[in-house]
Amino acid sequence: MAVYTKINRSDLKSINREFNFENFQSFKGIKQGIENTNYLLRSKNKKFILTIFEKRVVKKEIPFFMKLMDQLSNLNISCPKPLKNNRGNYLIKVKNKVSCVVTFLDGKDKKKLNLKNCFDIGKTIAQIHLSTKKLKLYRKNSMGIKNLNPLLNSIKFKSQKFSNLEKFLKDNFKDIKDKWPKKLPQGIIHGDLFIDNIFFKGNKLSGIIDFYFAANDYFMYEIAICINALCFDKNKSRFRINKRKIKNLIKGYESVKKITKKEKRSINILCRGAAMRYFLTRLYDYTNTPKTALIKIKDPREYYQKLVIHNNLKTYKDYLS
Repeated sequence: MAVYTKINRSDLKSINREFNFENFQSFKGIKQGIENTNYLLRSKNKKFILTIFEKRVVKKEIPFFMKLMDQLSNLNISCPKPLKNNRGNYLIKVKNKVSCVVTFLDGKDKKKLNLKNCFDIGKTIAQIHLSTKKLKLYRKNSMGIKNLNPLLNSIKFKSQKFSNLEKFLKDNFKDIKDKWPKKLPQGIIHGDLFIDNIFFKGNKLSGIIDFYFAANDYFMYEIAICINALCFDKNKSRFRINKRKIKNLIKGYESVKKITKKEKRSINILCRGAAMRYFLTRLYDYTNTPKTALIKIKDPREYYQKLVIHNNLKTYKDYLS
């Protein structure tokens, strides 16, 4: 559940005073998501999303996300477009918290991706990457592999059931940092393309949501995040890599934007780094989130399994056959 901040009819009236072209008539909390509070707003004929930013989002970085979504939308990338209020600002205050209203994206996430879906996702990622090269925006990736030391050091290994993984994690982290590639093609990436951030109408991809981890980084790192998030199949509690999905993801990407040989040579270390990033954030949440919190903590063991699988692969070809 991710409705941390509750609103009422009085708050809806205040939101309506911010905008002179829509009259929001109703609101409903959206339980999906972890980071922020979201509501579905309805006017007479349209739907919108109200996002109330909670503590995890750095306030000074929010304008970057707003400008990014607005400009991507202007470049015909199907994503939510933030509304500007009567003063020409993207951001408003709701319950004294920084908030925004964005357009509603038709479609919904799929529980299971087929090969065509993977191709279409790869194609859309490439379109986003080509589009962001035209934008004069910059945000350092706070979740990049070189910035994860504080996160690793904050995990209380001795106080929880993952204590036996401390050496494994620290050894892997050092090895990944030492081998991290230099000077790969880069620009703004989405940075968090999980299955619930990709919407479909039937079998057709309808758009991408949740750009609140977007940052400047290697384009191929985005592919690595997607391989981890989208190209593994689960059988009971075990995960196995699906190379046909990876092949279609990359085929879709390269139908729009070619991947260089240097990028391909870096795929394993980037996949290991992406797995490490999510393993650490999930471990941190597991050890630092109170049991009474109204959110579902994701199991860190998923990314332990994925990291082990990547450790047993080496070359680009290993990921395709």
